[in-house]
Amino acid sequence: MLVIPVKEGENIDRALKRFKRKFTKTGKMTQLRNRKQYTKPSVERRQQIQKAQYIQRLRDLEQI
Repeated sequence: MLVIPVKEGENIDRALKRFKRKFTKTGKMTQLRNRKQYTKPSVERRQQIQKAQYIQRLRDLEQI
């Protein structure tokens, strides 16, 4: 559980921003999204390779 101490006279927006930053660092939301639908490791690897190929293609076109 995240605990964000709010100091006396501190703006609530600032405290909320700290909470959001801590929450994203924990990675709980991405973990929930990944668990929502299971992908096989072979499919995951294939997607990573395709993404790497796409990025490499963009970099090659940029150099021309």
